Amino acid sequence: MLTTCIQLLCLTALFVAVYFPARHARHYEYVAQENVLKEIVLNNHPHFSNKPNCTYEDIVSSSHVIQVSDITKQQNYIAPLFGGEFIPKHCVPLIKTAIVVPYRNRTEQLNIFVNYMHKFLQQQQIHYKLIVVEQNDTLPFNRAKMINIGAQLAMDSNYTCLILHDVDLIPLTKGNLYGCSKRPRHMSSSLDTFRYNLPYLKLFGGAVAILSDQYENVNGMSNSFYGWGGEDDDFYNRLEAKNILPYRFAPEISKYTMLMHKKQPKNDRRFENLKWSLENIYNGLSKLSRKYSVRLENLYTKVIST
Repeated sequence: MLTTCIQLLCLTALFVAVYFPARHARHYEYVAQENVLKEIVLNNHPHFSNKPNCTYEDIVSSSHVIQVSDITKQQNYIAPLFGGEFIPKHCVPLIKTAIVVPYRNRTEQLNIFVNYMHKFLQQQQIHYKLIVVEQNDTLPFNRAKMINIGAQLAMDSNYTCLILHDVDLIPLTKGNLYGCSKRPRHMSSSLDTFRYNLPYLKLFGGAVAILSDQYENVNGMSNSFYGWGGEDDDFYNRLEAKNILPYRFAPEISKYTMLMHKKQPKNDRRFENLKWSLENIYNGLSKLSRKYSVRLENLYTKVIST
């Protein structure tokens, strides 16, 4: 009996290894830390100012890892502009980023995230804006639709770099520059929940950076995924179909921690929706409802979708 069980386990492992090799991604290709800045898209436009350009070499080369115990402490940061926008005063920023956060019923996590991220981002000398998009209805949570709404608002405000960011993820390495790269980037590839391993190669969720024109090229994310799961894989399929292949930076600057939170109910139709992923590419930014309101808060722009 024991021999039979062992043989069955071995056959199962072999089946998974052969037919699902991407489910084992402890080793994957990434951009080495010393080459990261070459991949970041900088806005080197002429400017009429006596201030120097902001520089990012020292930031990217920093390998300092922030202690998880420090993330809930009150951070000292400069109060941003009304609506959560910050522009460095001592230099001209070459990075302008909108951080879009899909949200519902996560007050504790949101408070930690906002308090931490303002300090983290200001140390990076970038021009940024925090946009929190809240789903205010009785339907299961539609993360992708909330992201689409926030992304459209950011693009309408001339943000050419989008970072799509879950509220329960906190970056732990200061060298993780919150700017867009030449290709879409999976930023949270080294997450403590997964013991800093990558679960599968096509994972493209959590925190990702993408240029606005790339996001528009694939019509954003699908609005069809209600409940947990599937929308990230669908997003990857869209990018892959357009040959806009995502990549990752070195694990030592891509470390994140996940805040404790209640899990969302799973989307029972996620696998069915994924089967029709590319046929449904029309369902995205172009089908987006404009039923939302925008409110400028002290620390972020709040968008309420109804």
